[in-house]
Amino acid sequence: MTERHILVVAHTGRDESLEAAVTVCRLLGDAGLTPVVAADSVDDLREATGGAELRVLADAGQPGESGGDAAPGVAVGDIELVIVLGGDGTILRAAELVRGGSAPLLGVNLGHVGFLAESERDSLAEAVARVLSRDYLVEERMTLSVRVKVDGEVIWQTWALNEATVEKASRERMLDLAVAVDGRPLTSFGADGVVMATPTGSTAYAFSAGGPVVWPSLDALLMVPLSAHALFARPLVVGPNSSLAVDVLDRTGATGVLWCDGRRAFDLPAGARVVARRSSTPVRLARLHPGPFTDRLVHKFALPVHGWRGGADAEPPATGAITVLRASAGVSGADEDAAASESAEGGAS
Repeated sequence: MTERHILVVAHTGRDESLEAAVTVCRLLGDAGLTPVVAADSVDDLREATGGAELRVLADAGQPGESGGDAAPGVAVGDIELVIVLGGDGTILRAAELVRGGSAPLLGVNLGHVGFLAESERDSLAEAVARVLSRDYLVEERMTLSVRVKVDGEVIWQTWALNEATVEKASRERMLDLAVAVDGRPLTSFGADGVVMATPTGSTAYAFSAGGPVVWPSLDALLMVPLSAHALFARPLVVGPNSSLAVDVLDRTGATGVLWCDGRRAFDLPAGARVVARRSSTPVRLARLHPGPFTDRLVHKFALPVHGWRGGADAEPPATGAITVLRASAGVSGADEDAAASESAEGGAS
C-alpha cells in the first residue's frame, strides 16, 4: 500500500497555531500516518508533541534531504494534501512551500478574515477526518508569473497567488510610472505604486486599494493604481491571456520595490520593468463545503443581507470545483511560465 503524506503547516510561534498543529499531528498519527512538517517547525512540533514521529518536507533545491532528520525528506511531489493552520498569510506560505507539486491546500482559519481558509478552529477534527477519507473537492486558482527586466534582460522572476505590487521605496517620494497592456503603452502617472492581481487577490490588497471584487471562477487579471496623481487612474480588468507591465521611469531617480504576496521582495532600480501574466501553474484549494462565492463574501465580510426576499431555495450555480480522490503527480511550470511570458511580451515589453 502506498504511504500517504499529509503536510501540516502552522505558525508555531503562536500558541493557538501550535496547539492546533499538535492536535492535527496526533489525529494523523492515530490514523496510522506520519505527519510531514516544514523544516523550520519540526523542532517546535517535536517538543510540543512530546517527541512524536514526524517527517520533514524536503527542500526544493535538495530533494530527498531532511535537514538532519533520521528519515529522508518527503519530496513536494509526494505530498497528497496540505493542512494549513492559520490565516491567509500562512496559506500563502504553504503555497510557496509546495509550489510545483499538485497537493491542494486545506486552510483552517485561526486568523481574522481568513478568506482562503475553508474551516474554522472548532471543526478541526472533522476536517482531518474528511482529509483521511479523501472527502473533499478541489478548485484551481489562477496565479501570476512575474518577471523583472532591465534593458530588455530578465534579472529576476517569481510568481504570486494574490498580487504583484510595485511600490515606492521611500515614503517621501512617489514613483513615476508608465503602465502597458499586451505590450502597448496605456498611460503614465505619479503614484505610490500599482497592484497587479488575480481574482483571488481581488479581495486582498487590490480590494483595499479600491479595486473590484472579481469572482474566482472568472479568468481575468486586475491592475489597480495606488494613490495615483492622475485623472485617468482607474482599476482595469483584462483577459486572462493579457500581459500587464509597469515601468519605473527614470525621470526623478526614484526607485521602487516589487512585492509578491507580501512575501517575496525585489528592489527595482529606475528604468526597471515589471511584467505579470497568467502562470501555467495554479494553486489548488481543497474545499469541504462548496457553495456560491457570494455566500463566502457575505460570511467573511459579515455583510448585511437582512431583508433579502429572493428565492432562498434556488439551486446554487456550479462553482467549477472538481472532485478529487487522490493528488496527482506534481509538475513544475517554471519553464512554461518563462516561455509563455517571453512569447506574450514580444518586442514591446
